[in-house]
Amino acid sequence: MRIDLNADLGEGYANDAALLELVSSANVACGWHAGDETTMMTTIRAALARGVAVGAHPSYPDRDGFGRRDIDRTPDEIREDVLAQLRTIGAVARQCGASLRHVKPHGALYNRAARDRKVADAVVKAVAAFDPELCVVGLAGGLQGVAARAAGLRALDEVFPERGYAADGTLIPRGSPGAIVEDPQAAAAAAVSFAQRGFGQTMCIHGDNPLAVQTASAVRRALLGAGVEIRCVDV
Repeated sequence: MRIDLNADLGEGYANDAALLELVSSANVACGWHAGDETTMMTTIRAALARGVAVGAHPSYPDRDGFGRRDIDRTPDEIREDVLAQLRTIGAVARQCGASLRHVKPHGALYNRAARDRKVADAVVKAVAAFDPELCVVGLAGGLQGVAARAAGLRALDEVFPERGYAADGTLIPRGSPGAIVEDPQAAAAAAVSFAQRGFGQTMCIHGDNPLAVQTASAVRRALLGAGVEIRCVDV
């Protein structure tokens, strides 16, 4: 068994360096919900030093809401939003001597792309226009992966051991009971369950979680203990 362990980084939290010691992929904020070109450069260079794969983490233009508000944007606007962010982080990555591996939408854009095919297609069109060799990361069972594969792009199905799931397989909205798995050991048990069932190719630990490092450590230990190899997954 093999799985990628990723974290959302470059969002202004102090645990990035510790998380980079535990994960195999980093989703780097592109400046529209958090971060700027300086934080992108710092995060990418730190990831390179640790052999961690680097991806883009674009969002709605919603810095005040940390990208977690569902903003009314047309598919064409979303395509241009994502493409602009990819161009920015792509330029920063080149300055660092790095290559982007994947694109994972952030927050409300991610959740919308999981259930709205037009939004999923808009993200995919942006990725294809920027670099069709990049992987597109989306919620396992959601429409982002469907859209990516339909367009001939590579896709990674993502699961969240530190988030609660609704009966339909979507994430429980933040602020609702059960949305966050606060016990690192419970998250670790969920991670092993996902891996053993073959559900998902990459697992996320949110960098803004106050227990992110403890959770990532517990998840990593549990996966390795169950015989799961943690490394960047090629699809």
